[in-house]
Amino acid sequence: MIDLRPHAQLGGARHGWLDTRHHFSFAQYHDPTRMHWGRLRVWNDDIIAPQSGFPPHPHQDMEIITYVRSGAITHQDSLGNHGRTLAGDVQVMSAGTGILHSEYNLEDEPTRIFQIWIMPDQRGLPPSWGTRAFPREDRAGAFITLASGLENDPAEALPIRADARLAAATLMQGQIADYHLAPERKAYMVPATGAIEVNGVLAEAGDGLAIRDETLLQVRAHRDAEVILVDVA
Repeated sequence: MIDLRPHAQLGGARHGWLDTRHHFSFAQYHDPTRMHWGRLRVWNDDIIAPQSGFPPHPHQDMEIITYVRSGAITHQDSLGNHGRTLAGDVQVMSAGTGILHSEYNLEDEPTRIFQIWIMPDQRGLPPSWGTRAFPREDRAGAFITLASGLENDPAEALPIRADARLAAATLMQGQIADYHLAPERKAYMVPATGAIEVNGVLAEAGDGLAIRDETLLQVRAHRDAEVILVDVA
């Protein structure tokens, strides 16, 4: 089963400095049929204006992944961490018992990110933060793991405290990448750019694909595409 969720039909808001679209209920957008997908709770598509961003604010007991699509995001938190994550790269914040952080676009161009929240396996753990570069050429033609809480996943993936995996692939027009989904698991997939077909379902950039009861996902690029996927229990 693959449920297509067109970008134009997503919830969202425009705040001047922020243009956001919500794949799941978030802030003022509420849809009782889109509260979560397995342990995946939030998938926001954010465009942040230059020299603006999210001022310091708290989080608790959530695994928060930021995938930078274009531009860069600068993070600072109450643990003393400070870092700048560039386009194509990933940062992970395990909020745990509580963390205060800010996220700013200090660039002279808009920054576009996916912000993804996954419910943790355990609550009340110490907070942490990390970022890592993942060159897009390393995922050319195949999915690679960027962040994971699953055993036996690559050591270079950023760790998360959840039964979940974040993977990505870059495909040229006509290329096919397979992703094997274990029985009883779900996936949520979004093409960040381009257009794809997944097991016969077409999706344009920004569309969401909520997937269950499928074990082999065959992803074909109709146009050059950057594809992001979360695999969850």
